[in-house]
Amino acid sequence: MGNEGGIMPDSRLRFEVLGPLRAWRGETRLDLGPVRQQAVLAALLLRPDVTVSHYELTDGLWERPPESNVLPVYVRRLRQCLDTAGQKPKDSVIVSDRGGYRFAGGGVRLDVARLEEVAVVAAAAEEAGDLITAVDTFADALRLFHGEPLTGLPGAFVQGERRRLEERKLLLLRRKLRAQLKLGRFDEVIGELSALVSADPPSEPLAALLMRALYGGGRQAEALEVFTDVRERLVEQLGVEPGEELRQVQEAVLRGDDALLGVTQRREASRRVRNELPATNGELVGRDREFALLVEDGDPEAVTVDAVDGVPGAGKTTLAVRAAHRLRESCPDGALFVDLHGYTEGREPVTPERALRRLLRAVGVEDGAMPDDLDELAASWRAATAHLKVLLVLDNAESAGQVRPLLPSGPGSRVLVTSRRRLSGLDADRRVSLGALGLEAAERLLGRIVGVPRAEGERFAVRALAGLCGRLPLALRIAGARLQNRPMWTFKDLVDRMSDDERRLGELTAEDRSVEVALRLSYEQLRPAGQRAFAALGLSPTPEFDRLSVAALLDCSSAEAERQLESLVDASLVQEPASGRYRMHDLVAVYARRLAVEMPDDVVEAARKRVYGLYLGAARRASEWGVARFPLESGGPFTGQRDASAWLDAVGDLPEVVSQAAEAGLDDIACSIAEGLVDYLARQQRYHESRTALQIALPLAERAEDERLVSSLRFCLGYAYATQGRLDRARGWFDDALRAGQASGDRGVEARALGGLTMVDLIAGRHDLAGLGMRQVMSMADEAGDSWLAERALSALAFLAYLNGEHEEALVHLGRARDLSEEIGSPGMLARVLCHSGTVRLEIGAFAEAALDLRRSVQLAEETTDGLLVATSLARLGAAELELGNLGEAFELQRRALTAVTEETIVGMESEIRNRLGRTHLAAGDPVAAREHFEWVLTTIGPDGDPQQRALALEGLDLTRQWVHRR
Repeated sequence: MGNEGGIMPDSRLRFEVLGPLRAWRGETRLDLGPVRQQAVLAALLLRPDVTVSHYELTDGLWERPPESNVLPVYVRRLRQCLDTAGQKPKDSVIVSDRGGYRFAGGGVRLDVARLEEVAVVAAAAEEAGDLITAVDTFADALRLFHGEPLTGLPGAFVQGERRRLEERKLLLLRRKLRAQLKLGRFDEVIGELSALVSADPPSEPLAALLMRALYGGGRQAEALEVFTDVRERLVEQLGVEPGEELRQVQEAVLRGDDALLGVTQRREASRRVRNELPATNGELVGRDREFALLVEDGDPEAVTVDAVDGVPGAGKTTLAVRAAHRLRESCPDGALFVDLHGYTEGREPVTPERALRRLLRAVGVEDGAMPDDLDELAASWRAATAHLKVLLVLDNAESAGQVRPLLPSGPGSRVLVTSRRRLSGLDADRRVSLGALGLEAAERLLGRIVGVPRAEGERFAVRALAGLCGRLPLALRIAGARLQNRPMWTFKDLVDRMSDDERRLGELTAEDRSVEVALRLSYEQLRPAGQRAFAALGLSPTPEFDRLSVAALLDCSSAEAERQLESLVDASLVQEPASGRYRMHDLVAVYARRLAVEMPDDVVEAARKRVYGLYLGAARRASEWGVARFPLESGGPFTGQRDASAWLDAVGDLPEVVSQAAEAGLDDIACSIAEGLVDYLARQQRYHESRTALQIALPLAERAEDERLVSSLRFCLGYAYATQGRLDRARGWFDDALRAGQASGDRGVEARALGGLTMVDLIAGRHDLAGLGMRQVMSMADEAGDSWLAERALSALAFLAYLNGEHEEALVHLGRARDLSEEIGSPGMLARVLCHSGTVRLEIGAFAEAALDLRRSVQLAEETTDGLLVATSLARLGAAELELGNLGEAFELQRRALTAVTEETIVGMESEIRNRLGRTHLAAGDPVAAREHFEWVLTTIGPDGDPQQRALALEGLDLTRQWVHRR
């Protein structure tokens, strides 16, 4: 049937590169994947219908060739994203040519192409003398840009394209502005150019246009000030004089040469208003989002108040002043600036009375007419500004009480307030909190200060220096100034000097600018309780912390710890990146550690024992290993495995906690934390973290007071290797643990080590040895009261019976294990047992019963964050649902299982998931997808891999061929 005269939906591909790379098919936004994959697409997209070689792509998008050839992977994913369903490879939008790839541009819409179309129309209107149409059309072209072209994409090719497109944008902007000048729209040009010309280094062509606009608007003196400012910055930063164009414009302004300046409708000089804004200096790096927020339109019927707070040295004043320059034209009755000295060394904060007198003088009120009372002064200020539209910058405020009386009353007025504190008592329309810059912005700022050629020669050292400066603008500017003044120093020289915490803050001092002074002023503003809390944070074992860890450091309630943390957040000494999670900026943390060193030794020792004891308690509560190994103290903040695991999930780098405990000389606690974490980390497939923590702790065990740690840590290492399938390494550590346990008489570790060795025999196929061993382990587990080991032994015996076809016996063993897990109330243990029993029932065809067991196993495994068990149970539950005829649910479950796989997941488990998913695809009539999974298994495990999974994959491929043949 036809479309009955309707409009067919446009299903063409559409791309945007004049900002972040984005793509649509029709109205559907497409997910283009990770940034490197997007960079591959950009390299092809911007050279449509041209074959780009593999070498060109790799060389243009990677600084060093990747370890593996990921290019075909990225191209395959892009095709899956961009091509329509059922589209043949030869018709793909990305075509494989000999030695490379080609983007088929036919029928694809690209904003760059649209940009050139609009630019041609604008240029034609300009040439024909239709300046109004030219201005409007150039503006339409510029609106196609929505940020930095190809935002965030890496690689030399993308950088080149980004520069080309930004230069194109600048050219179009200049043509638009020239047309506006010819039309006499001077205010429009001045407003648009003022912030652009303040960039470093300044653009001479834009400065020339701004001078022409100011001259045309009757502001000849300001036009000459632009020349003076630009010349000073060019000489200071680049060592060059202004070029010919800018000098000619200056001379023309001095002579009043309207014709040369292209001004045909010059205005008379307007009324001079007071402008107290400090000069802008340098590029505003890395604050685009915050700047855009501050310069948004305010309420024309009210006073708009914006507050900027942040860590000391974050660049609050720089941002506010730069925004004020942009807003100045919207406030024709003056731009006023007051430094309130809330945090200035050697200066008392400015009182509201003093600030009001100064402001009243600025708007023409005589001193003799000013009252003395604060309320009357504030009333006079409101009356004086009632009919004015002013811009007021209140810098370095101490409190909301200092600011509130200073607010003007004229509708449309703008107020920008900066403070280190969050002025919660101030009614603000918008709030901006500043922290560290992004790494790229920090590196760019250093390059701007020291010189790009010098920075390019030491890229790694520049990155290291940016990190040591905490990416804080004040610190970066001081470090850059030191390198400017010491041309014989390299970036690495300064990195070496700052690598020691003791010296870092001292190195960040230049004349009257000092990071340490800035931090000390904020610290001294705190109340005594806040000062104690801040110093105690210097003992935190992790960069992030919460109220529980701070309560342990301070030996107070969690509610009191939260109150202190929130007061430090308000003082911008602590950040809150997520609800209930806190951290300090790197340099603030250095200062806190310096204060912690000055605390009494006994206070430091007690605080450390409490906070590391908190981690130890959490690790043991989160473990399935049971009271046989870990004596659990009553009370404490954790009631069970679930809340302890959730807390550990959020705390960050756990091996670093072990390392910090070791450095603090707490050998027993460091070893015990590493021991306690093993089961929790294994459930989450975080094997590398587990081994790292244990390897840090192992050398400490020999001098620990708890002698059992020598053998226990060796068992833990064996367990960590075994759960990842690295059996040879596991056997070695289990052997060591067994010998150490026998030597020390630690029957508990001896039993677990024997259980580990027996499990290795079982996995390796030595079933007779494993059966004998497991019965011995069962006896020793009963003797030691080790319920965790008893469950593992029963499950192993059940597995042996399952392999021998003795399914009823397997279910008997698993029934005993289930009773044991329910008796001690262990959800993780019960989840494992249910997974095993569901697997046996799946084998004997009891699919409904298998589904019940496996579904419950999934729920419990998710509760206990056992990632490997989640994946296993989901895959097998999917197989049960497939047998029950629930094809859609089987797909969903097995796809969830595959997404639960991580890089740490053992290959055998992923192979099982893919084999089962392949069978489901076959049942759905999709042999192509099925074949992909079976071939992945065979390719990944190789000829010597898991024989069971290999056999299942080969059988799956045979079934696939039979299915195709039948068709």
